[in-house]
Amino acid sequence: MKATTRLRQMLASGDMIVAPFVLNALHAKIAESVGFQAVYMTGAGTAAERGFPDVGLLTMTEMVANAKYIANAVDVPVICDSDTGYGNPLNVQRTVREYESAGVAAIHLEDQVFPKKCGFFEGKQVIPVEEHVQKIRAALDARTDPDFVIIARCDAYAVTGWEDTISRCNAYIDAGADMVFVDGIKSESDIQNYARDMADLPRMYNGDLMNTNDVAALGYKLMICGSTIWLIYQQVKESFEELKASGAVNAARYGSRWDVADLLGLDQVYELERKYGVTEPSVSPTAD
Repeated sequence: MKATTRLRQMLASGDMIVAPFVLNALHAKIAESVGFQAVYMTGAGTAAERGFPDVGLLTMTEMVANAKYIANAVDVPVICDSDTGYGNPLNVQRTVREYESAGVAAIHLEDQVFPKKCGFFEGKQVIPVEEHVQKIRAALDARTDPDFVIIARCDAYAVTGWEDTISRCNAYIDAGADMVFVDGIKSESDIQNYARDMADLPRMYNGDLMNTNDVAALGYKLMICGSTIWLIYQQVKESFEELKASGAVNAARYGSRWDVADLLGLDQVYELERKYGVTEPSVSPTAD
């Protein structure tokens, strides 16, 4: 079954989908291995891995390349950040085609002025609602797989207020978007107001302010959470501080290289080497 069709079925099931943030294919494989049924490619994390803050400095090509690696690495549906669509409605059409070709199941398109900023940064600006409606229509016209999910992200809350956010989200659904995504939610009250005031709209929530079960009880269709970038930052920083201060990192911090190799398919590589007559590997699982 196509990943897009699987995602559609999951969205129609009535159960909220929890898709953890992943920066790359390795993180996606870890998420899949522990049982998550979908993953979310974070734009902030994709930018951070390349040394940039989340302020629209990455190109569509760079984002799609990461999305393709992730989609090729896992069987679960991949949901992706596609920023503003990288231009006007014509650019949006190419964006949809490129992400669709990469094998992802869904993207979200935001109504910020290009270049965008992280939804929680200051200085955001939003385009007129009519302009984003046209982008959504262009996105729908561009997809070749009708199951490919188009999510309309709205960043207006911090810019023009809550009432405008509600109005915009309704307009985006009326234009044909499959789901709305209000970014910049900063409190449990915001989450509850979002659910109350858009009760009739299929909704997505981004954040870790509430337990996934509590968010699901509010009728959300999709939750992206477990912000990997911040987890990695803290763990790596502490490990490097320990190494600098003591000369070694506590062995308890480490996973096994063989666990990682197994996750990445080393056994399958060995099997193919035997099948095609490639020299048997000389490294044993007990080697350093």
